[in-house]
Amino acid sequence: MATSTGTVDEPRARPLASRTAPAAGTVRDLRGRVARGPRRLSFPAGDIVVVSGLPGGGKSTLIKRAVPGGGIDSQDVRERWEGRMPRALPYGVYRPLVRASHYRTLWRELRSGTSLVVHDCGTQTWVRALLAASARRRGRRLHLLLLDASPEEALAGQASRGRGVSAYAFARHRAAVGRLLSAAEAGRSPKGCASTTLLDRRSAAALTGITFDA
Repeated sequence: MATSTGTVDEPRARPLASRTAPAAGTVRDLRGRVARGPRRLSFPAGDIVVVSGLPGGGKSTLIKRAVPGGGIDSQDVRERWEGRMPRALPYGVYRPLVRASHYRTLWRELRSGTSLVVHDCGTQTWVRALLAASARRRGRRLHLLLLDASPEEALAGQASRGRGVSAYAFARHRAAVGRLLSAAEAGRSPKGCASTTLLDRRSAAALTGITFDA
């Protein structure tokens, strides 16, 4: 719940004997709650948080600003590879290398058992399944932060960073994120997620921290 310190803790409305995710996770809608919304989201230590939304919707920006030490973000990996490659070389040529490097890093961090915040494009459901399985094996839980940005906001975000996705890829992202939003607005978290937190761009911008408490 929100407190006078501007903190909202991971929902504990359904106490569990173990830390396995319930069949239908708790949904918190923080959209439109800028003035009275939380400034920090807190989750139990050891849990995993996955941040999903449209390309350009603010996922990487949120992770960089709110996660101490940063999270696991494929965008960071892409930028490192771009720095090594000739400027004229299309990203599609070395995309498989970027993805392999990203998933290798993700797998290493999952094996460490530490708390994680992970960037998720939303179209690869197997990634969330992997994260949920990893959390479950160590008696922890997976939580979804879902950024609800309009297509126009997302396209503007892509333009501002000077990097976009194809119309086909953007349509796939819209469909995948649309399904997640529809489920959340109906009170359902995706399979394997113990909770879903809905944010719009303004409420996401108001967050100063995503933390894990013992």
